[in-house]
Amino acid sequence: MLTHQAVHMLRLWKGLGVCLVLLMVGTAGAGGLDQASGQTTLQTAKDIYYKTEGVPVGPPAPTSGTTIYPRYGSLDNRILIWFVAQQHAYFGGFVLALPIFCVIIELVGLLARDRARAARYDRMARDFLKVSLLAFSLTAVVGSVMLWLFITLYPSFMRYMGGTFKTMMPIYALVFLAESLFLVAYYYSWDRMSAPALKWVHAAIGVVANGLGAVLLLLANAWIAFMMSPAGVDEQGRYLGNVWHLLHSALWNPLNVHRFLADLMSGGAVVLAYASYRFLTSKSDEERAYYDWVGYVFLFVTVCALLPMPFAGYWLMRSVYAFRQSMGVTMMGGLLTWLFVVQTLLIGVLFLGINYYLWQSMGRIRGGERYQHYFKYLVWALMACLFVWLTPHTLVMTPSEVKAMGGAQHPVIGNYGVMSAKNGAINVMICLTALSYILYRRANRTMTVIWIRAGNIALTALFAVGILNIVWLAVYGFYLPASVRVGLSSPQAFTTFTVLLVGLLINRAMMRGATVHGPIAWGKISVRGMVALFGLAAAFTWVMGLMGYIRSSGRLSWHISEVMSDLSPWAFTPSLGFAAKMVTLNMVVFWVTVLLLFWISSRGHKPVPLRELASADRPVLMPSASREAQPS
Repeated sequence: MLTHQAVHMLRLWKGLGVCLVLLMVGTAGAGGLDQASGQTTLQTAKDIYYKTEGVPVGPPAPTSGTTIYPRYGSLDNRILIWFVAQQHAYFGGFVLALPIFCVIIELVGLLARDRARAARYDRMARDFLKVSLLAFSLTAVVGSVMLWLFITLYPSFMRYMGGTFKTMMPIYALVFLAESLFLVAYYYSWDRMSAPALKWVHAAIGVVANGLGAVLLLLANAWIAFMMSPAGVDEQGRYLGNVWHLLHSALWNPLNVHRFLADLMSGGAVVLAYASYRFLTSKSDEERAYYDWVGYVFLFVTVCALLPMPFAGYWLMRSVYAFRQSMGVTMMGGLLTWLFVVQTLLIGVLFLGINYYLWQSMGRIRGGERYQHYFKYLVWALMACLFVWLTPHTLVMTPSEVKAMGGAQHPVIGNYGVMSAKNGAINVMICLTALSYILYRRANRTMTVIWIRAGNIALTALFAVGILNIVWLAVYGFYLPASVRVGLSSPQAFTTFTVLLVGLLINRAMMRGATVHGPIAWGKISVRGMVALFGLAAAFTWVMGLMGYIRSSGRLSWHISEVMSDLSPWAFTPSLGFAAKMVTLNMVVFWVTVLLLFWISSRGHKPVPLRELASADRPVLMPSASREAQPS
């Protein structure tokens, strides 16, 4: 019989077989490249993006006469790739984010002065790393299946990509292997390096593992960015020998930031769902208290990734417009417009869900009822922002519909679809969410500083002036040309950042020495609040899947934009309904698999006793407590 550790090791090393496949693909691509380069002369060609001269040393992109598309029976190649690639993206994001969370949690425990609190964070980090190793093995298996499908269903495309990226393929495989070894060492050295002197060394191993994971993300994004915005090749698709140009295409940097934040959101969403599930199925107060606390901690982490996400998305779409205006118009003002409407609706739901969770969380806080009457005003303000946020600028319409409306743009609400208005709406929603968080932090405290009145006036003026400035910039954008209007996003984002930073600092200073009405009653949150937490997790993954589809569909009938055409019979843009079904199917399969992984990893797991949750006077990542209220 195999031991528990041996089973984990076997699962992990079975997944590492993808490295051998990657190395073989790189070798095969290199062979094709050498053959092609032997046939070329030293004539120069011009880079299609950088416009620099270079000698072609790579194979040209396949043409209609050389491109083939094998298939398995009557199955649609694109649907198979779509399903497997989306599952790999989900688990890849999960595997990237969870070790990052584990290292951060371990470092928080190391910095904690209270031993019970330090042990609690350390245990939580190890438990989630256990899940991460299981998911890592599954990710490697799904990646191997995806690579096999690409090689068998799109051989011409893979030969070309393998030949063009031949220098990066072996590097990717070796980095993957190194990350696997460091993750294994990070997990199985947890007990052996538990001494205080070795604990920092152990955390350093986790930092190195996460660094290697980030390198994998950068290399994988190079493929995606190249397919959307090729660089480093000439008009025929021949590689010109400059690795940096090949890697650093027009969309590489914004795509790196956008996908990294999306992966953090995806990983955080998985933990949120797990905490909600375990809370709703718990049979003791100790378990409910523990998983209520875990849900709060990871909502904080997930929101930290969510807040800059709209700005990262704006940077990506602005880069798309700068590279190819036609691609940007297709994605935001053409065939894919309605997908963006759905995406914006889901993002709005995320902000509403976050605020609803914070309001419900006040049920576990003594004194929170005094702020309840403010929430109805925040709801109306958030809904108004949501309606502006999801208003499309233009729609694909029939000639009769255009005639009936008097143009492609609605004469009234069409103004709300311009970029300045949308940016204004999302920035106001971020500010209002920060205001909800400030109310939550104040819920069980009575401030004692002598400048309470002045502080409240300053906070009110800060949020009022900031929101008014954001709205004014949004309205001002109506009267500016589109080329100038896009620049208003910078002052809007700067205003939001200022409001958040200064507002949170002022509120923190006002709560120094505050009298606490009582400890946080972890586990006493309403069932509605935890259901909302699970809904937030599902919405996070739905947005991630939909965004992946939009990003891929922007190429339309191209494998590689304007370099290699997609000549397959499946080269069409699916309808909104079909895309929604596929994204939902991928999401359901992912969640079922994740819940199974959590069930496997949680066997024999004992939650932290409730007394340990109540023992800390100033828990990190939880609302800080100064002193208990003294009886009068």
